[in-house]
Amino acid sequence: MGNALIDTFLGSVIKQGRLQITMPGGEQHVLGEPATGFPTVSIRLADRKVARDILLNPRLGAGEAYMDGRIIIEQGDVMELVQLLRANKPWERGGELRGPSPLAKLKARAKFLRASFNEAASSKRNVAHHYDIGNELYNLMLDPDHMQYSCAYWADGVETLEQAQEAKLAHIAAKLALEDGQTVLDIGCGWGGMAIYLARHFNVNVMGITLSEEQLALAKERTEAAGVADRVTFQLVDYRDLASTGATFDRIVSVGMFEHVGRPQFETFFRACANLLSDDGVMLLHTIGRFGGPGVTDAFTSKYIFPGGYIPALSETLSASEKSRLIHADIETLRLHYAKTLREWYARCEANKNAIIAMFDERFYRMWTFYLSGATAAFESGGMGNYQIQFTRNRRALPLTRDYIAAEEARLMNAPAQKRS
Repeated sequence: MGNALIDTFLGSVIKQGRLQITMPGGEQHVLGEPATGFPTVSIRLADRKVARDILLNPRLGAGEAYMDGRIIIEQGDVMELVQLLRANKPWERGGELRGPSPLAKLKARAKFLRASFNEAASSKRNVAHHYDIGNELYNLMLDPDHMQYSCAYWADGVETLEQAQEAKLAHIAAKLALEDGQTVLDIGCGWGGMAIYLARHFNVNVMGITLSEEQLALAKERTEAAGVADRVTFQLVDYRDLASTGATFDRIVSVGMFEHVGRPQFETFFRACANLLSDDGVMLLHTIGRFGGPGVTDAFTSKYIFPGGYIPALSETLSASEKSRLIHADIETLRLHYAKTLREWYARCEANKNAIIAMFDERFYRMWTFYLSGATAAFESGGMGNYQIQFTRNRRALPLTRDYIAAEEARLMNAPAQKRS
């Protein structure tokens, strides 16, 4: 198994950068050559089963072996290790394109059909698995002002995570084309950062909904502290249940929530959004997406990070929304913004390593940093990006050109927030 791991798996991948592997018996293998932009990493395998586990299921096997301390990194860190593996085979590697073999298509189809369903009954449990592990961890990792657990926006002149998350909120708010007195629904409101931002900068009333009890409690506290509790409310409710009440809103925003909907529920999600949106309303969806066609969630992420989650291809998202007669008024692809965001989160977790281990344990810390490393590599070299899709039900609801977006974004970035009465 050890030789197969080196010769068949890693040896065929690592050409640039250097990986030194020390086997359980002390035998050493050096793969690749030093190259600019590629790290040098040394690891040691604690037992002979590590090679077998990686070969049987590379992502899950490597992740669990690292979590359990059976892969010991002696030079570099887990971020560099994952980067080294992924950057040697980037998604946009060019070259001649060939169609998949019949066997490859059959395997891909089988994986696709096995993907998990996200029925309403399991949605709250799936959300709790990730978001109800304690607000303290997220306090250490995220920007303190807005607590945005989603891709930031690294506009020109933006240098810090705090600035980038502020820029993201302004970028999204500008696309909502808000007017005085409007009502806004924030689906998957997190810790209330978006809702608070909108209430501080616009004369609007915002309702945020979430399935996380931990997020709900802190969102309410943060809203009170921000002085906007008179115009911001939060509810622990599923979007499907809210849609059944007949409520409507002038604007809908959803950031980093669509990834948890689950592919079988895409059409249900957009039908609910269309019913919740006024006839001349506007919606902005910010979601992770695949650059290529539909795929599957890897086993490590499904088991340890986002059970029930699924990253959609743009084609899947648009196809599902079209069935509810939602017009795609604007689509923007954010290519490297999330990679920069994830590296900031990883650095903050590293800086707070002892505190995170004290909250949980060392195995959790290794799991969490492996997750952040894998996600970073997916956005730097893999097939992941972010999409911002602006929807409307009426083709006349927005100005004819996109100029209003840049103008409003510039105003928001240059004007301090004020509490509106």
